[in-house]
Amino acid sequence: MLSRFSDRFRVGSKTAASLAAICMLGATATAAMADDWPGWMGPTRDGVYRETGIIDEVPADGLDVKWRVPIAGGYAGPAVAEGRVFVFDYQKTDGESFNNPGQRAALKGQERLTVLDAETGKQVWQYAYDCPYSISYPAGPRCTPTVDGDLVYILGSEGDLHALRISDGELVWKRSFKQDFGAEVPIWGFASHPLVDGDLLYTMVGGDGQGIVALDKLTGDVKWKTLDCNAGYCTPSIIEHGGVRQLIAYTPVSVTSLNLATGSQYWSIPIAPEFDMAIARPMVDGDLMYASGIRVEALMIQLDSQRPEAKELWRGEPKNAVHSANATPIFTGGVVYGTDCDKGSLIAVDSKDGSRLWETFEATKPGEKRFIKHGTAFLTRIDGTDRYLIFSETGDLLMARLTADGYHDLGRTPILEPTSECFGRSVVWSHPAYANQTIYARNDKEIVAVDLAK
Repeated sequence: MLSRFSDRFRVGSKTAASLAAICMLGATATAAMADDWPGWMGPTRDGVYRETGIIDEVPADGLDVKWRVPIAGGYAGPAVAEGRVFVFDYQKTDGESFNNPGQRAALKGQERLTVLDAETGKQVWQYAYDCPYSISYPAGPRCTPTVDGDLVYILGSEGDLHALRISDGELVWKRSFKQDFGAEVPIWGFASHPLVDGDLLYTMVGGDGQGIVALDKLTGDVKWKTLDCNAGYCTPSIIEHGGVRQLIAYTPVSVTSLNLATGSQYWSIPIAPEFDMAIARPMVDGDLMYASGIRVEALMIQLDSQRPEAKELWRGEPKNAVHSANATPIFTGGVVYGTDCDKGSLIAVDSKDGSRLWETFEATKPGEKRFIKHGTAFLTRIDGTDRYLIFSETGDLLMARLTADGYHDLGRTPILEPTSECFGRSVVWSHPAYANQTIYARNDKEIVAVDLAK
């Protein structure tokens, strides 16, 4: 199946090869402008791609594939740093895999971090550990690796947190949320991508007084714990507003602002998505913050520009806002763009009152005219423009202009086979990485590097 699917892609031609010498100088300059993607949603976790020298639209005859490498299952997107690609997967050895949102599957296998050369796809090293699963949707890890300095951090579905040396994969320290904190594994597994800032690593653990935990990034020692809540599925994030840097925790019961050094609370506003499904990162545009959850849960927050305080501006309702599940919306220019878990479409929302400006299925399931459950597309804004790279659940890479006026198509091409299952349809639910004028994307069978250079 994969070989037939691969035939759909264009590869470099002899003409391109003959131009290599002519373009060498330009390629060297382009490489100098390359940027890393060291964790979930990019270097600053805002879903903005800041490299230059990339395509202005997706050509009709597709894009060149640099390499493809077989891997195993997982929802964790890749990270790219220091000329290497970090991909986290699950190699099952026993048990029956099935997707039932209300039932845990019991599997045996290993979680693995595989490190590849970013240019060739050749394996540099691999770290693996035994990890029995008892979770729903058990394809593999959810959390994108986080690269910081000499270390890479991985958090597995059952709450195993490891710090490894990026040079050779040697274990520096590890923590088990189950054994060290007595934490309950969420039904869909731990999904809070590790966040590193300064000397600390922040993550969601869950439980009384330990909803959020800060660890020493070099030793794994606990520095502080706070909040009484279940783990949920959203990674902590950092904003700078009201004269201070704030750690934002979107838990199953609230959006809460914390002091990064101590865990003390600045402000908190209640919001309670069904089934603890606080997943999408709250996004900021100016003095506004938008938090979104499934069904009708959505919250627009007014941030105080002078002090670390906030208040509720409006809440989502059935026919307004965008109620996102596993893909974080992008919030810019007074408009929220995101895929809606109820309607299944890409929706643009006016931040003033939550009214819907437009919607389309082109980003999730082209040609669809009606509801699809949990329609998903991962949006990445190209810095300084209104153009977006969109990785669809169909395995297609799209480019489009997104404005308050509408969705403006700039081409699409298939790059991966959708290998996961969701409510009877095949999907890819993994956020890609963008670095080296390349998109790195994975499904449950392979990771692919596709050239985006102009």
